[in-house]
Amino acid sequence: MTHFRNLLFALPILAVSCSQNAKKEQANTAGTALLANGTFGYDLSFLQKHDSVIVLKSSDSMAQIIVSPKYQAKVFTSTANGAGGRSFGWVNYKTFGAKPDEHMNAFGGEDRLWLGPEGGKFSLYFKPGTKMEFANWHTPPAIDNESWQLVSKSNNEVAMSKTTELLNYANTLLKIKMDRTVKLCSTDDIQKMLGINAQHKVKAVGFSTTNTITNNGGKAWDKTTGAPCLWNLDMFSPSEKTVIVVPCNENTTGKVATTDYFGQIPPDRVKYDKGILLFKADGKSRGKLGMPPNRAKNMAGSYDPQNKVLTITMYDVDSKGTYLNQEWTPDKPPFVGDAVNAYNDGPLAAGGQMGPFYEIESVSPAAFLKPGEKLTHNHNVFHFTGDEAQLNQIALKTLGISLKDIQAAFK
Repeated sequence: MTHFRNLLFALPILAVSCSQNAKKEQANTAGTALLANGTFGYDLSFLQKHDSVIVLKSSDSMAQIIVSPKYQAKVFTSTANGAGGRSFGWVNYKTFGAKPDEHMNAFGGEDRLWLGPEGGKFSLYFKPGTKMEFANWHTPPAIDNESWQLVSKSNNEVAMSKTTELLNYANTLLKIKMDRTVKLCSTDDIQKMLGINAQHKVKAVGFSTTNTITNNGGKAWDKTTGAPCLWNLDMFSPSEKTVIVVPCNENTTGKVATTDYFGQIPPDRVKYDKGILLFKADGKSRGKLGMPPNRAKNMAGSYDPQNKVLTITMYDVDSKGTYLNQEWTPDKPPFVGDAVNAYNDGPLAAGGQMGPFYEIESVSPAAFLKPGEKLTHNHNVFHFTGDEAQLNQIALKTLGISLKDIQAAFK
């Protein structure tokens, strides 16, 4: 169960009139074709060449997001300032025109839904009996390259669904239905969800995703058959000084985080102090960390001082839930895993690089479901950009750390 903090944070708001927004948007739209790479309009123009994407627009701000049923119900990207504003999601342009990849088609996306576990005794990414190495790793098509069904859409919300069958590493056939609703948040939504108000010198965009998995078969999912989990992954563009922030519960036992998913993260790239885990996210060194449910809070985020972008993610965490081990080995306990993950992309040992990008991820507990039962996982993403003094107040009230301390961590 998610435990939301009661945040008391009231700042004066200066609203921009709808007519002003409309005029700005018309101007932005007119110049979309000329917008530079890195803007929302550039990404929208690119994506519209490959898909009839759905654009959700706020009625009380310049916030917009791009959603795609064709590309696995992804939220591709968002902006707080219309077509000419910064595009917050990472889009992997080269994948769209490339030959399909048997392992993973990395189209990018600011929020995508995957299923876990990736590795372990009940993996969905390795066929039964195969060695858990890259040559045998394959992302299930339903979350990799297949289209989803558009169920409904409105001005600020899109609902999508997908049914599939997956054979896990334990040779259990899982019949699965996934439902996903994406909603663009209003200014009031953002204030209420995070307990803040954005001042007039700060622009914001936020969206919520409601992700549901249903046991569509005739057999229960349990600790013998194995059970899947829902997995939200947010891909963002890094900068030289971007830092991921993962708050942590200190009044508990056990390790703070696993930091050696892809080899030990060097000590000059990850730091922990006073309930805050900091992870350098410059896209130059591949590493992943994970935090167990008893340690994880329901928020994480990042700060990019070069572009003055504060990102907050908020999600469900069950501190006593059973989470799945996703490591690429069948030999570790399968029901001891992480609730929150963070990833920094970097060059591969053999050369080449997918990104650069970085990720903040959340997962649901194992879906131990009887036939017809459902499990839902909520995951939300917010971006703030503008005046650093005001961004600092938001960071303190949500992540519990100042921008100064974030930036000082890896000097």
